[in-house]
Amino acid sequence: MALTVSAVVLLLITVLILLRTGYLRFGPGLAAALLGFFVASTGIAPAIRQVLSSIATALAHITA
Repeated sequence: MALTVSAVVLLLITVLILLRTGYLRFGPGLAAALLGFFVASTGIAPAIRQVLSSIATALAHITA
Protein backbone atom coordinates (compact mmCIF):
# COMPACT_ATOMS: atom_id res chain seq x y z
CA MET A 1 0.00 0.00 0.00
CA ALA A 2 2.83 2.42 0.81
CA LEU A 3 4.32 1.87 -2.64
CA THR A 4 1.02 2.71 -4.30
CA VAL A 5 0.67 5.96 -2.38
CA SER A 6 4.27 6.88 -3.15
CA ALA A 7 3.76 6.17 -6.86
CA VAL A 8 0.59 8.27 -6.90
CA VAL A 9 2.33 11.19 -5.20
CA LEU A 10 5.31 10.96 -7.56
CA LEU A 11 3.07 10.85 -10.62
CA LEU A 12 0.97 13.73 -9.32
CA ILE A 13 4.06 15.88 -8.80
CA THR A 14 5.31 14.98 -12.29
CA VAL A 15 1.99 15.90 -13.90
CA LEU A 16 1.79 19.16 -11.98
CA ILE A 17 5.30 20.12 -13.09
CA LEU A 18 4.46 19.26 -16.70
CA LEU A 19 1.26 21.32 -16.52
CA ARG A 20 3.08 24.24 -14.92
CA THR A 21 5.90 24.29 -17.49
CA GLY A 22 3.52 24.01 -20.44
CA TYR A 23 4.76 20.64 -21.69
CA LEU A 24 1.37 19.14 -20.88
CA ARG A 25 -1.83 21.01 -21.59
CA PHE A 26 -4.92 20.61 -19.44
CA GLY A 27 -7.07 18.90 -22.10
CA PRO A 28 -4.65 16.08 -22.97
CA GLY A 29 -3.80 15.67 -19.29
CA LEU A 30 -7.45 15.27 -18.42
CA ALA A 31 -7.91 12.78 -21.27
CA ALA A 32 -4.94 10.74 -20.02
CA ALA A 33 -6.30 10.76 -16.46
CA LEU A 34 -9.73 9.62 -17.63
CA LEU A 35 -8.12 6.90 -19.73
CA GLY A 36 -6.31 5.72 -16.60
CA PHE A 37 -9.57 5.48 -14.68
CA PHE A 38 -11.22 3.54 -17.50
CA VAL A 39 -8.26 1.16 -17.83
CA ALA A 40 -8.33 0.61 -14.06
CA SER A 41 -11.88 -0.71 -14.35
CA THR A 42 -11.08 -3.22 -17.11
CA GLY A 43 -9.75 -6.75 -16.92
CA ILE A 44 -6.19 -5.67 -17.71
CA ALA A 45 -5.83 -3.69 -14.46
CA PRO A 46 -4.56 -6.66 -12.39
CA ALA A 47 -1.91 -7.42 -15.02
CA ILE A 48 -0.73 -3.81 -15.03
CA ARG A 49 -0.64 -3.79 -11.22
CA GLN A 50 1.39 -7.03 -11.25
CA VAL A 51 3.93 -5.60 -13.73
CA LEU A 52 4.34 -2.43 -11.66
CA SER A 53 4.73 -4.50 -8.50
CA SER A 54 7.40 -6.65 -10.16
CA ILE A 55 9.30 -3.56 -11.31
CA ALA A 56 9.14 -2.08 -7.82
CA THR A 57 10.41 -5.34 -6.31
CA ALA A 58 13.26 -5.50 -8.81
CA LEU A 59 14.22 -1.91 -8.05
CA ALA A 60 14.14 -2.62 -4.33
CA HIS A 61 16.52 -5.55 -4.79
CA ILE A 62 18.87 -3.48 -6.95
CA THR A 63 19.11 -0.65 -4.42
CA ALA A 64 19.37 -2.96 -1.39
